[in-house]
Amino acid sequence: MSGDRIRGAFAGLAAGDAAGWPATRHRSARHAPWSRRLHRELDAFAEEHRVTTLPVPFALNQPVAPLRIGPSDDAEWLAWTALTIGRPRAEAYEELVPVRPGTGPESIRARISVATALDNLARGIAPPASGHDNPHHFDDAAAVRAVAYGVVGRDPTPDAQVTNAGDGVLAARAMAAAVTEAVASGRVGAAVEAALAELPEDTAIGHNARLALAVARKAGEAFSAVPALDAALVDHVYSYGVGAAQTVPAALALAEAAGGDLTRAVPAAACLAALADSAPALTGALTGACGGYEAVPEGWTASSRTLTGCCLPGLAGRDLIEIADTLSEGIA
Repeated sequence: MSGDRIRGAFAGLAAGDAAGWPATRHRSARHAPWSRRLHRELDAFAEEHRVTTLPVPFALNQPVAPLRIGPSDDAEWLAWTALTIGRPRAEAYEELVPVRPGTGPESIRARISVATALDNLARGIAPPASGHDNPHHFDDAAAVRAVAYGVVGRDPTPDAQVTNAGDGVLAARAMAAAVTEAVASGRVGAAVEAALAELPEDTAIGHNARLALAVARKAGEAFSAVPALDAALVDHVYSYGVGAAQTVPAALALAEAAGGDLTRAVPAAACLAALADSAPALTGALTGACGGYEAVPEGWTASSRTLTGCCLPGLAGRDLIEIADTLSEGIA
């Protein structure tokens, strides 16, 4: 395993996370609740008065640092997974139960699948039921965490089954397989094939992955593929854009279309606004693993390696690359 490519996978995910527009919304959680309430009121004002000037997250008299470009939920959950990867998965998640979403000022923030899984664990529902009996079993939370498993060449299934089922678990296996191959060889084509081997054609994610790759290959280049991928993958019907059957196929297709080049793949992924909560991060992880740490622009690594604790408060100030290095040293 290449330590440089492990760093690249972590840095690439963080850069992609930071590049997506939801990152600023997530990071605004470090501000007082009134600022987000005022944001919602301004949004309602714009709707009511037919004003096209839309509000963005703002600080007013609070520190502006949380709103600068930087990582958010995906990078923090990757870090948490890397730090707990050697522990039994249910045990690791059960430690989060007392601070699950909505249980106090220091409570965590998480995807619906994770929040539901923590509630299930609190009621004594163990995995895999905690992930199966879950309204968001299909989301990509486990796929993001699977990057940690991919860099160490381990099966993410036990972790994924805590929070997900079906396509959600298949997505984690596919991401882990792709990252393992990318870290080992640096070849994006081989990484994509490794992912496809985990995605049966008769599943939604398997069908979409092959469709996404086909339309991106026809377009011939990552940015050119964005409209076709939007038409092929995004139905614009459902209210959340974190379905694993959409975000992981988009990441695979754009990584391949860009030839494994993060600087071409991630900006294209960020253009898929409906999938921007995680598709850029997943794309960044794949291309970062292919190109290594030096392939991630220095400005992005500088701004994306320090975690703010916007979702997992205990990680505030931690260095994601140091966490990657510790994980890498453990398998050296």
